[in-house]
Amino acid sequence: MSALAEAEGAANLGQGFPDQDGPEWIRAAAATAIGEGANQYPPGRGIAALRSAVAEHQQRRYGLAFDPETEVLVTAGATEGLTAAVLAVAGPGDDVITLEPFYDSHAAAIAMAGARHVTVPLRAEEDGFRLDLEALRAAAGPATRAILVNSPHNPTGTVLAPEELSAIARVAVDADAVVITDEVYEHLTFDGAEHTPLATLPGMRDRTLTVSSAGKTFSLTGWKIGWATGPAPLVDAVLAIKQFLTYSGGAPFQPAIAQALVHGDGDIAELKRSLDRRRMLLLEGLRSAGFRTVRPSGTYFVCADAGPFLREEARDGAAFARWLPGAAGVACVPLTAFCRPGSETSRALSDWVRFTFVKDESVLSTAIERLKGLGRGAGLSAAPRP
Repeated sequence: MSALAEAEGAANLGQGFPDQDGPEWIRAAAATAIGEGANQYPPGRGIAALRSAVAEHQQRRYGLAFDPETEVLVTAGATEGLTAAVLAVAGPGDDVITLEPFYDSHAAAIAMAGARHVTVPLRAEEDGFRLDLEALRAAAGPATRAILVNSPHNPTGTVLAPEELSAIARVAVDADAVVITDEVYEHLTFDGAEHTPLATLPGMRDRTLTVSSAGKTFSLTGWKIGWATGPAPLVDAVLAIKQFLTYSGGAPFQPAIAQALVHGDGDIAELKRSLDRRRMLLLEGLRSAGFRTVRPSGTYFVCADAGPFLREEARDGAAFARWLPGAAGVACVPLTAFCRPGSETSRALSDWVRFTFVKDESVLSTAIERLKGLGRGAGLSAAPRP
């Protein structure tokens, strides 16, 4: 969708990457590290300063105690951490459960492991997308090896509620399954929603691999500095896979992110305030343009029902997303891109699309004005391009 947006000169509200770089002082710390010689392979587990900073962050924020020597692993972004975790714990004959919709790399990692991908639907309700607890319980069985949980959730923006987290924990314990969590949006929550790591729930620390990264927290997505925390045997299993994926990387970025985790709380708070303003701008703009939306409690994204605008040229959300950049000069992503083809969730969300608000306000305003044209005149084919 980003390539299509560029080709059409469209406002790109599809791919979730920031228009602005992260804090200057963090970028300067990386430049200093380069000048001071941090240019060769860092240790496979990550430099000591970053592992200590991750451990301190988990303790300070969530009361989770991890030994930085044995229970923290630095990865090439959260994507590598999640993929290595799935490859480490699951294989042919195993089931891995995820929520649906799911971030695309989750399905790819499960496929690479040769495991079976079992999904549990998130359903669009008035208070957000909510987990189907009965379906969760029904999905688990003797073959369940892992449950991969993403909260705050991409693409829906939901932050799992305490009762949803507790249900996942009970299912994991009953199935004796490992839980792998994708928490990259852990600090980007709104409306008083609080992110609770599953590892903090009773009995979950020793069966949970928690994965996060600096990319979303500090708007430095290209640095690809992530980490996994958990009990030493599980972290060792992830390391055994990771060492043959990237071995190590990001040498000058690791000391900069170590400083960011220790001293960057103010930057995180400012980013949240800025994103909240942009979230409300996009929500109100989409609603005024005629979309039904679900108000997200976290992440970068707003999901919207494009049903009122579907026509012969765009019969469902996927066709609408392909058609919109040329018709109205705005790019989005269909929610079915995050679903198993033909699944119940894919059918239920066939008309839905995802827009990102992690863009400059000028880009958002331009996109909103263009989208308002969908509700004027003869429909999509008449949408104006200001």
